[in-house]
Amino acid sequence: MTPLVLIPGLACTAEMFAPQIAALSPRRPVSAASTLKGDGMAQMAAAILREAPPRFALGGASMGGYIAFEVLRQAPERVERLALISTTARPDAPEQTVQRQNLIDRVEAGELETLLLEVSPRLVHPLHKDDRALIDTQVRMGLEIGADGFVRQQKASIARVDSRPDLPGIRIPTLVLVGDRDPLTPPIRSREMADVLSDAHLVIVPECGHASTLEQPQAVNAALEEWLSA
Repeated sequence: MTPLVLIPGLACTAEMFAPQIAALSPRRPVSAASTLKGDGMAQMAAAILREAPPRFALGGASMGGYIAFEVLRQAPERVERLALISTTARPDAPEQTVQRQNLIDRVEAGELETLLLEVSPRLVHPLHKDDRALIDTQVRMGLEIGADGFVRQQKASIARVDSRPDLPGIRIPTLVLVGDRDPLTPPIRSREMADVLSDAHLVIVPECGHASTLEQPQAVNAALEEWLSA
């Protein structure tokens, strides 16, 4: 079976994909890549490619999607299929860059844990903002990434290129998945990718925010299973 490589989002570790690894690994090799090697998207992608199998299915969530686009630019022949989860092909808008810089300033001032506790409930569906286990997981992952990793990932996200011009050239089976109440990369961003990709399947997960892999793991697992077997 084709190995699956999953790339976590910003301030996230392999724990972001714990439900998917548990569900999918009995039938194929599944690994979560590190996003802590390199200062920019190109360097992160190159580091992932050095450790990845010769050919693989690739899934990226949020910032992991930005890196996945870079993986495709560097080694398209190695990627058999693509999953874009809670992400966008667009670069940062100016106001997003300002928001990221504010977060960087706070973390550099020693506020990482405070910021994670503040921001995490805002990323999930309103029904899940009081889910202590879910919020604790997000905070735990962010603390494991650490202040230096957080800052480097934010700077890499600010500097990322516009991947929309690349979408028509992606001709592999592609899953585009997003939560119906994703506040960071809303469904309209997923629809615009799916409309341009040549072989895309769009899944909008109900009662789900930005942390789809943890908020609605069964729905995400089912979509991934279908994508991998198509």
